[in-house]
Amino acid sequence: MGVLGESLGHAVAAAATRPIPRSAGAQVRFLVKRLKGTRPVADLLRVSQRAVERYVRDRIKTPRAQLAAPLADEVRTRWQPRVKENAKKNTAISTGIIMETRARFGFTAAPGSTDDGRIRRITQHLPATYAARLFDAQAAGAPEQQLRAVLTEGLQQEYFKDRGRRADGLLVEFTDIDYVELSF
Repeated sequence: MGVLGESLGHAVAAAATRPIPRSAGAQVRFLVKRLKGTRPVADLLRVSQRAVERYVRDRIKTPRAQLAAPLADEVRTRWQPRVKENAKKNTAISTGIIMETRARFGFTAAPGSTDDGRIRRITQHLPATYAARLFDAQAAGAPEQQLRAVLTEGLQQEYFKDRGRRADGLLVEFTDIDYVELSF
């Protein structure tokens, strides 16, 4: 998963209305309930089934350092799925998505113009149509380039062309991404 896929995943995870369980035992119990057994949880976390049973009974209180982060990540991805789906649906239908990025933006323009690529920090609201296309592409397993193309088109239309009011023939290039943060 690339920068854009991770950022989209963080935005979806931030839509949860309650925090994930704090203790390792509670997190493992949640996964056991969600995956319907200790064997699937053991396979998922790459630990023994006996270790999972110890976490469930609170015989092990603190997980190893190699297990703590993956355990929390797996719980976070499965936490409040209906709330996350409703947030995605609302974003794709009405509210749109907010994108903050620092990246190199270049333009296809006449030689000798001042439109050489340069690093810019941009925060822009993208309409619901771009959010819907982004979610559809992610659900279809699209590569990072396709997600980048959707966001580039959105920034080109909304930010650089001011919704079609200026710079009619401008084509934007979105490269050298420093960071991207997406939010609903």
